[in-house]
Amino acid sequence: MPSNNTTEQERTQLYRTIWQIANDLRGSVDGWDFKQYVLGMLFYRFISENLTHYINKHERKIDPNFDYAKLSDEQAERGRADTIAIKETIYYEINFCEDKRCEYD
Repeated sequence: MPSNNTTEQERTQLYRTIWQIANDLRGSVDGWDFKQYVLGMLFYRFISENLTHYINKHERKIDPNFDYAKLSDEQAERGRADTIAIKETIYYEINFCEDKRCEYD
């Protein structure tokens, strides 16, 4: 079992290595701009994974082997408008309706 001192040294070295890799990747881009880019990409990934999970959950009720990630762009595009409308309705109900029976404009 490693001592606490060794573990702390390894953690410090890992931190330095990760920080150096981040600096190498961003090159001459300002740290603030790079952070905005990375946060945007992380948010996009979160949204993408959330939507994939949502679609898989509902489509697998019909076809247990369904996998949204394996659809072609053309196949995915067919359901895009309906999916967006459903997600917008759910978002509206969660955020703007005190009772879930509110009427839509």
